[in-house]
Amino acid sequence: MSDVHTLRGMIERIRALLTVIEEGSVNRAAVRLRITQPALSRQMQALENEVGGKLLERETSGVKPTGLGHALVQTMTPLLTRYDLALADLRRQARGERSELRVGYLASAAPSVLTPALTRLRKAQPDLKLKLHDLSPREQIDGLRGGELDVALIGQEGVVAAKEFHSLKLRSLGVCVAVSSSDVVAAKKSLTLKQLKGRDFIGVDEDQMPGRNRWMTELCKTAGFKPRMAVIVDGLTNVLSLVVSESAVTLLPDYFLESSHPGISFVPVSDAEARWDFIVLWQKGHTSAATRALLEALKAVA
Repeated sequence: MSDVHTLRGMIERIRALLTVIEEGSVNRAAVRLRITQPALSRQMQALENEVGGKLLERETSGVKPTGLGHALVQTMTPLLTRYDLALADLRRQARGERSELRVGYLASAAPSVLTPALTRLRKAQPDLKLKLHDLSPREQIDGLRGGELDVALIGQEGVVAAKEFHSLKLRSLGVCVAVSSSDVVAAKKSLTLKQLKGRDFIGVDEDQMPGRNRWMTELCKTAGFKPRMAVIVDGLTNVLSLVVSESAVTLLPDYFLESSHPGISFVPVSDAEARWDFIVLWQKGHTSAATRALLEALKAVA
């Protein structure tokens, strides 16, 4: 017998026990459960064998739970409740009626896309429960793989996992270069990638931002050179810190032009080929109504 059938049988027997205790009679419980009294008695005996002790005892007033029976009721009732709620939620998901949406996002990109999309979504579905998680690209991919996220707003890094999930390019953005504010090029209105040849670049740990260094390398190759990754650091905050201290550069999506970081200037890159794609990933299989609503809101603002 499979584990699923074993679990299902155990749950049925525990529910039957609860009915017997509520009715105070095996006969009345059998009528309520629409099974024969001998069949119900066999279920109770099987449950006692599984637990390893007597769960019911007969008294003149009817059937009563033993101490072990009381303990089983107290232990299993909360578990049955959680089981029922989880099963109901899964069935709602199967019908596309999930009432909760778990979204991973990049904090740096939230103001330009996610925040206005959520405003639209709340107007369309005011009862939808949202769980928002500020996560690195790697954490978002792992969250989707582990079933902990429904949607990931991940950016260029999502390309590496696009085959595993449904994907949609929301927007193709320009690129800017982050340089120290004391750099001679910091005041320029724009730069070409070729002007960055010979510069030290700050890269990001591929474990946290998969594909980011490869993206920068491919862009620079279109300008005729391979960037020299002087330092590889963990996380974007550390990248920006080293841009200042190491007098190095890094490439970023152009929404950083609207941001402010002490000691750093963001200069637009004028090359037409320099693009950064903002990508949304979501679970394969049936797409819930809530996910579809978020996708529509994202497309509308993007």
